[in-house]
Amino acid sequence: MRNYLNRKVCFIVTCLLVIGQDVLAQKDSLQANRYITRATMYGIGYTNVFDTYLSPQEYRGMEFRLSRETMRMTKLLDGHVSVQNFFQAHVGYTHNRADNNNTFSGLVNWNYGLHYQFRLTDNFKLLAGGLFDINGGFVYNLRNSNNPASARAYVNLDASGMAIWHLHIKRYPLTLRYQLNVPVMGVMFSPHYGQSYYEIFTLNNSGGVVQFTSLHNQPSVRQMVSVDLPIHLAKMRLSYIADIQQARVNGIRSHTYSHVFMIGLVKELYRVRQADVDRLPPSVRAY
Repeated sequence: MRNYLNRKVCFIVTCLLVIGQDVLAQKDSLQANRYITRATMYGIGYTNVFDTYLSPQEYRGMEFRLSRETMRMTKLLDGHVSVQNFFQAHVGYTHNRADNNNTFSGLVNWNYGLHYQFRLTDNFKLLAGGLFDINGGFVYNLRNSNNPASARAYVNLDASGMAIWHLHIKRYPLTLRYQLNVPVMGVMFSPHYGQSYYEIFTLNNSGGVVQFTSLHNQPSVRQMVSVDLPIHLAKMRLSYIADIQQARVNGIRSHTYSHVFMIGLVKELYRVRQADVDRLPPSVRAY
């Protein structure tokens, strides 16, 4: 009888331990800040480049772009705030209307910011927040001899909004997203009209080359529409980006209008603490 009771007690304790571990595992699975959505995309499209420092003409042509984005939830405001890390780089090759001159252009853009998520339904939510927006690049005119290149360098604080909608077409799940970023204030590097970079960096005539920017002299906007399509074990993302960057600073007018279609893959990741990884047996770890 005593052996029977001992076995019964051991069985109950074992069950409680298993249930406790399962509860802890479920609790850990609810840590949304460890769940990451990451997308890498490549695209091609049309671009229109204009810079009166180099030429009074517009240059039109092709643009190649790549991007890498990660999004995850944070613990801020009871878990209603998400963080977005978005990197883009693009190069363009353009020609003027007479087709007797060409330019190369390139820009690197990095956005990092927070959005508060208004979950209106289980499948639809609106996001509002702000981004730190850093940009650096160039435009190079192939025929200019005196001032052949123009640098692009500016930093902004952007107002940002987003809408995300999960839906089904019959039984096929889709995720639609629209995002809008508008620079509200920032600073921009720009030479004065007719001023050479030799004067700025060698002769130290750098007064006024860094100017405050806002909606009055840098009315710009970045828009993105995307759709996520699950394909077997992967998820493909198709997107369209309208990147409208324009400025009028120090007597120089410039713009880059880009319309790009992109395609790439989306990965769903879950961050694991290093302490948990260290406890795994060597036979389990690939590295």
